Amino acid sequence: MEVVAITRNARMSAAKGRPLARACQGLKAADALKVVEYSPKKAAEILRKTLLSAIANAKNNNGLDPDTLTVKVCVFDESIRMKRYWPTARGSAHPIARRMCHCKVVLTDGKKETK
Repeated sequence: MEVVAITRNARMSAAKGRPLARACQGLKAADALKVVEYSPKKAAEILRKTLLSAIANAKNNNGLDPDTLTVKVCVFDESIRMKRYWPTARGSAHPIARRMCHCKVVLTDGKKETK
């Protein structure tokens, strides 16, 4: 069975979170939390909250044991861009794109789902 948690519109570039997401993919949920806990990056805090939310979803909504969960998918995707302008000489302006991202975590217990 798979459990999903998504954090939307986090105020960070997706490219900054992708290396950390790749490091967590395929690990046990507890091991992924340890990797994220000791990382100094801003992406680590966003990923930690999303991982904890996915673990809570698995435990409370689906009745799964948190010790058996593994991280199947962990990705940072691009979101909207806030468009701003930086004033420059002679009344002109340069555009600035303030980037945002979505963080998605899919946990699985390794068992097939029966319908």
